[in-house]
Amino acid sequence: MKPKQQEKNKKATNHSTHRHWHEMNRKQRRQTTRNIQSEDLSLEVIHPDAAGIDIGNESHYAAVPPSRDSQPVRRFGCTTAELKAMTDWLKQCGIRTIAMQSTSVYWVAVYDILEQAGLEVYLVNARDTKNLPGRKSDVQESQWLMKLHTYGLLRNSFRPSQEIRTMRTYWRQRNDLVQSAGRHIQRMQKALTQMNIQLANVLSDLSGVTGQAIIKAILAGERNAHKLAEFRDPRVRASKEQIAQSLEGNWQPDLLFVLKRSRMAMSSARRRWPSVIASSTSISNRERIAVTVPVAGREAEGPAQEKEGQ
Repeated sequence: MKPKQQEKNKKATNHSTHRHWHEMNRKQRRQTTRNIQSEDLSLEVIHPDAAGIDIGNESHYAAVPPSRDSQPVRRFGCTTAELKAMTDWLKQCGIRTIAMQSTSVYWVAVYDILEQAGLEVYLVNARDTKNLPGRKSDVQESQWLMKLHTYGLLRNSFRPSQEIRTMRTYWRQRNDLVQSAGRHIQRMQKALTQMNIQLANVLSDLSGVTGQAIIKAILAGERNAHKLAEFRDPRVRASKEQIAQSLEGNWQPDLLFVLKRSRMAMSSARRRWPSVIASSTSISNRERIAVTVPVAGREAEGPAQEKEGQ
């Protein structure tokens, strides 16, 4: 090959190493993979003290450079004691930065312990670490993560601060309770409609004062439509006569049972709202304002998720 052509290819290879793995096309990834496997000196080392961890449900595999330990790949369990032992081993090997995939929520405990130990953690998307031919074991997975991270080919994911994560947990819990209460209201409306109780046509909200007072009386045994209409709130637009007409239906024990259980579940979800809000008040107003945007978007804590790592 001509010297000019060799120099051109070398520049192209060096240029590709400055790009993240997910930004490369298939040809560039194959070439980079061959360079990594052959330990090509043209690849620039970005993180010399890098390690890789393959996250699992029952165990984690950690890989360090072969020059750092006689057993460069070790298996650790998921208990806190074993995670701390893994952290101590990584620090003994002189590791400063670690790359791991955002596998479900299994990565959260590992991330927190490593971060508390002062290590830099790269949380990467599993989509960005594929395309290694013949890679089938957890040992090879951890070694591949270490090599990609060593050459700076992995992109770190954003993870908010602890204060924002705490506030987001409270608001997500409240949002789940609100959605749960909404589902139970829909079941109540369905049970009433099946009995031809057209209460939803005269009341805009079954969970309001009038709707809940009427349903409570129905579950207490009241079947007289005019007596039930007496629970009408003055602010309701529909008249007592209209409400009474909508309450004439076919009462069925099984559907009344569904109505009762749905109302109890809705009330239980609503009673837990104040406790969630009270717990969130321990966060300052400044932190609560900062968290409003990520809560609305429910962004993932990890690229494969959050749905929070996946």
